[in-house]
Amino acid sequence: MKQLMKYLGVIVLLIGVAILAIPAIQGSMSNTILIVGFITIILGYLGHIVINKRLEE
Repeated sequence: MKQLMKYLGVIVLLIGVAILAIPAIQGSMSNTILIVGFITIILGYLGHIVINKRLEE
């Protein structure tokens, strides 16, 4: 379980990348998709930092 928690932030970050990549390939980008993808990537990045700091303690 600790191994999965270690990579949870990276998994969320990759989900954010997929949110941006799939509509870009299909050619149907909108501001809503861009905002959701951006927020998901930022949350994954910050989550990765916070989770790894707490697991080290």
